[in-house]
Amino acid sequence: MRKICIVTGSRSEYGLLYWLMKEIDQDKYLTLQTVVTGMHLSPEFGCTYQKIEKDGFVIDRKIEMLLSSDTPIGVSKSMGLAQISFSEVFYDLNPDIVVVLGDRTEIFSAVSAAMVLNIAIAHISGGELTLGAIDDAIRHSITKMSHLHFVSTETYRKRVIQMGEAPERVFNFGESGLDNIYKLPLLKKPDFEESINWTLKDKSILFTYHSVTLELPDKVKNDVICILDFLSELNDTSVIITKSNSDSGGRLINSILKKYASKNNHFMLFDSLGQIRYLSALRYVDAVVGNTSSGLVEAPSFNIGSINIGNRQLGRERAASVIDCMPEKSSLTEAFGKLYSDEFQSKLKNIQNPYGTGGGSAKIKNVLKDVSLNQLTFKEFVDY
Repeated sequence: MRKICIVTGSRSEYGLLYWLMKEIDQDKYLTLQTVVTGMHLSPEFGCTYQKIEKDGFVIDRKIEMLLSSDTPIGVSKSMGLAQISFSEVFYDLNPDIVVVLGDRTEIFSAVSAAMVLNIAIAHISGGELTLGAIDDAIRHSITKMSHLHFVSTETYRKRVIQMGEAPERVFNFGESGLDNIYKLPLLKKPDFEESINWTLKDKSILFTYHSVTLELPDKVKNDVICILDFLSELNDTSVIITKSNSDSGGRLINSILKKYASKNNHFMLFDSLGQIRYLSALRYVDAVVGNTSSGLVEAPSFNIGSINIGNRQLGRERAASVIDCMPEKSSLTEAFGKLYSDEFQSKLKNIQNPYGTGGGSAKIKNVLKDVSLNQLTFKEFVDY
């Protein structure tokens, strides 16, 4: 039985890994190991590990991190603590392949530990760019420590190969997280509204804003306030808000969100909607607004618009449904005007998602199942 260890540290990441975990768990030739860390274990962020257990997965290990601080030094200390714990856990579980997704700090710690222990690493979502965050450096570092690569577009595949990775180890199966859209039982509108205890107005948006880690905290604070001041004036629009993640500055953003939600009755703030409610929301809102990757990756599959604010997602591939703007009133006014224009709304009907149409999870599972483990951890830099 080949042991495949999935590491997850956040609600959004787990949502993207869910169907891969199902595929592995249901394969009689594979053993799924699940290691949970980061925001999953924090009451402040919803203790979302409970969702993983509710979905029927056995959590083999929980790795606590120092999440009481989101300052740069606090995050750095958390990474060190996490690497120590991951080393112990991987030594104990002895997986054949560790699977990680994305670019978060706890994932960097997990991969660093696995590399030193000479455990094969499979990385999902490499080759992407987010020029406004430290994620870029973390993601590319994870790529260089990994042995198998599952990317979401051909551009990203070429970029991973450009970094010296062997082409036969880089697979473009599209965005595996899109499987959720086609496989999960999404809610009908009355059921969704009942689940959030709120009736949507004729206009509605889904807003998420994360810290832009390469910008100064005061700028991030001022940008959030500017955006929320603008949204506060949209009294005819339901604004569904999900909290920021645990990146440096996330708590400051969440405190501002809480303040604004308390004084605007067209705002509704959630720690986490969960995968089904979040994707169901995309069926009924007019747009995803903020700087979350969901606006670029999932939203186009629902033929809705996205208003991408600021620099966090700079460099990432995007569909024609994405409207880029800056965190300034004039720019936001222009973006919302475009969103509701007849020309733009008409264009949304024929939007193609550059991240694919799902089906990637099964393909990734098959590679993990069939790839030879012999010398998998041996890598050469491929020059071109």
